[in-house]
Amino acid sequence: MEQHSPDDALTQQRAILEGQLRDCYGRVVYSHKTHEKCADILLSRLGTIKLWQIILSSVTTVGFIVAVFGAGAISAGVGIGVSGVLLVLNAYTKNYDLGELAQKHRQAACDLWIIREKYLSLLVDFRIEGRDLEGVQKRRDELAEELHSIYNGAPNTTLKGYRKAQEALKKLEDMTFSDAEIDAFLPKGLRRGEAPR
Repeated sequence: MEQHSPDDALTQQRAILEGQLRDCYGRVVYSHKTHEKCADILLSRLGTIKLWQIILSSVTTVGFIVAVFGAGAISAGVGIGVSGVLLVLNAYTKNYDLGELAQKHRQAACDLWIIREKYLSLLVDFRIEGRDLEGVQKRRDELAEELHSIYNGAPNTTLKGYRKAQEALKKLEDMTFSDAEIDAFLPKGLRRGEAPR
C-alpha cells in the first residue's frame, strides 16, 4: 500500500481548493458577462419598439389627417389598423418594462463585477502568499454568501444573453488582454515590454 506524506496531502488539498476557486471564478465571469449582454439585448429591443411607436404614431396621425381632408375610408382604415398595432406595442411596454429590466441586469452585472474581482484576488493571494487553507475556505464561503444575495435579487438571464456572453468571452476575448494592451494603460515603470528606468 502506497503511503502519502503530509506534504503530498496538503498539496492535493490545495490543488482541490484552487480548482474549486477557479470554477467559481469562471462561473462569476460568465454570469457577469451574461447579465451585461441581457441588458444590451433588452435596451436594443426597447430602442426598436420606441422607434416603431414613433413610426406607427406618425402613420396613424397622417392617416387620420388625410381622412379628415376627404381621402375617405381607405386612409381611415389604415389609420385604425396602424393604431391597433400601436395599441398592442403600447400595452406590451406598459406591462413589460424593458428599461427597468435592463437596469436590473446592469445592476446585477455591476454587483457581480466586484465578486469576480474578489475571486481573482483570492486566487492570486492563494498562489503568492500560500495562504492557509482554512482562511481561504472561510473567504470562499463569504463570497458564496455574497453571491447568493446578488443572485437572489437578480433577474433571470436568457439563453440568447448567455450565447452572446459566450461569444464575447471565447471568440472576442472580452476578458483577455495581451501584455502590449495592458502596457498601453500603465505608466512606463510598470510596463513589461520596457525595463524600468
